[in-house]
Amino acid sequence: MAIFLFPVWAVLVSILAYLFPALFTQLKSWIIPLLVMVMLSMGLTLTWKDFTRIVSYRNIVMVGVAIQFLVMPLAAWLISLLLGLSSELMTGMMLVGATAGGTASNVMTYLARGNVALSVSMTMISTLVAVFMLPLLTWLYLGQNIDVPAASMLTMLVKVIVLPVLAGMLFNHFFSAHLKRLTPWFSRFSILAILLIVAIVVALNNHNLSVLVWPVVCAVMLHNLIGMACGYLAARKLGYDSVIARTVAIEVGMQNSGLSVALALKYFSATSALPGALFSIWHNLSGAMFASYWARKDKP
Repeated sequence: MAIFLFPVWAVLVSILAYLFPALFTQLKSWIIPLLVMVMLSMGLTLTWKDFTRIVSYRNIVMVGVAIQFLVMPLAAWLISLLLGLSSELMTGMMLVGATAGGTASNVMTYLARGNVALSVSMTMISTLVAVFMLPLLTWLYLGQNIDVPAASMLTMLVKVIVLPVLAGMLFNHFFSAHLKRLTPWFSRFSILAILLIVAIVVALNNHNLSVLVWPVVCAVMLHNLIGMACGYLAARKLGYDSVIARTVAIEVGMQNSGLSVALALKYFSATSALPGALFSIWHNLSGAMFASYWARKDKP
């Protein structure tokens, strides 16, 4: 149940970073290594058999991934235009919109009594697709106004996502017996790592928050809710039950905000990382509320 407290912890560390930015600004270089460790932790919980689940759910997986990389980037771009966000903030919104589903979605799906196997399958596929689609979509939407280093981003994504996940799966394959007792600690480490990333980004944006925060909060909330609504309604329209629909909703709505933050800081600016940091707080809050609703609704 620790995931339900994630939004509270995220708010608390954000306040701490805002009041005492010097504690975290010097840790900017930690963000990429922390994200690599999160991806490695994810790989340590996966096996090669997990990929066979994709065959069983291939149709709805394709629908979910299509929404992930068609609706979410478009929504991010339109919301940014609607709210008149600066080019830096629009870049941050696009990085959030074009990234993969977050690993926390698997936990939220479990708590919402959804289909965890489907959630894991969608996370894996969207993560791999994001390696190519994220740089492409960012360039397509922003390339005319902003210099988007698509090739460099693609190389970095392979290093940050694909290689750590594969390394984790290899470790799990050969040392699964030894890793079983450590499995609960992987998710705890991931939560702590994302919290630290959020704190660093808030600290780096200390001087911008008082001016920028509310329009970005509105943009982040709208973006997340559009994703969840589209995922749920699309699955229901295609004839799937509420268990599948809530799973797709969570998977589409909960983005890998840690990755978007890391990319923003490496290739753009601290301001561009702000939407990802705020999304990390909000999507866990909305996901927890969504999961709590379905858990209560399905309770015998």
